Amino acid sequence: MRRQEVIKFFILNSLSIESHIRQIERDFKIDFGHTRSEEEPVYRDYYSQFAEQFRKEAKKMSINYTIFYCLENSIREIITKRLKEKFGPNWWDKKVPDAVKDNATNNKKKEIESGITPRSTELIDFTNFGELGSIIKENWDDTFSDMFRDKHAVGRILATLNNLRAPIAHCKALAEDEEKRLLLSLSDWFRQME
Repeated sequence: MRRQEVIKFFILNSLSIESHIRQIERDFKIDFGHTRSEEEPVYRDYYSQFAEQFRKEAKKMSINYTIFYCLENSIREIITKRLKEKFGPNWWDKKVPDAVKDNATNNKKKEIESGITPRSTELIDFTNFGELGSIIKENWDDTFSDMFRDKHAVGRILATLNNLRAPIAHCKALAEDEEKRLLLSLSDWFRQME
């Protein structure tokens, strides 16, 4: 079975299970705790004060955010795993372009200086999405050529995804066509993996 079909079956199976759980909750008037109750203080005190239009858009956009969150972090995981396997624990210093390293270091420094809890101890977590594509491109021949089908296709797909990421990351609704493009691009991404 192709990877794309496995992913589709996984998603459909998960949605089916969730639907059945919701039906059981309704039928037996119980709450398994997998959804946020509108009675929770965060909803009552804050969320409900926002305009209904924003709440509807947020709910609709939550799936796009979830998809992108999973995608971006899985790409980071792929890069880390592959480069660490081939080049050891110092892969970051050896195989990441200087501009990417400098930007990640600066991002981490700014976060530390702001006084908030740093998001991670790993510098790759301080890269932006476009920089992940740069790392793959720079290490194509010795690390990623056996994992993906075509270097230019991967670059094009990541560029498209990066463009789609902007409205998601900056809390703007994706147009219906762009939601379709996100799913098609995600499908393209998985199709590139051999």
